[in-house]
Amino acid sequence: MNSQCFVRQEATPRILQNVSRYCAECYREFTEKETLYYDMQEYRYLCESCAEALDKRLNEACERIEEPESAGLF
Repeated sequence: MNSQCFVRQEATPRILQNVSRYCAECYREFTEKETLYYDMQEYRYLCESCAEALDKRLNEACERIEEPESAGLF
């Protein structure tokens, strides 16, 4: 999974009480000590399966840039 898009965290009682108890995508309720993924682009918590699905969609949408054969500046 792309570490620039997601922050992996453990569902602590504080997160569950003060931030979110549900996945922002599928609305499944989180359980304590479950691994959560914070989506850095949309500012939301996702379960593992939704984070993986989103990561796959983002990777498929990325453009591939061809690198020139020479590594020089000019």
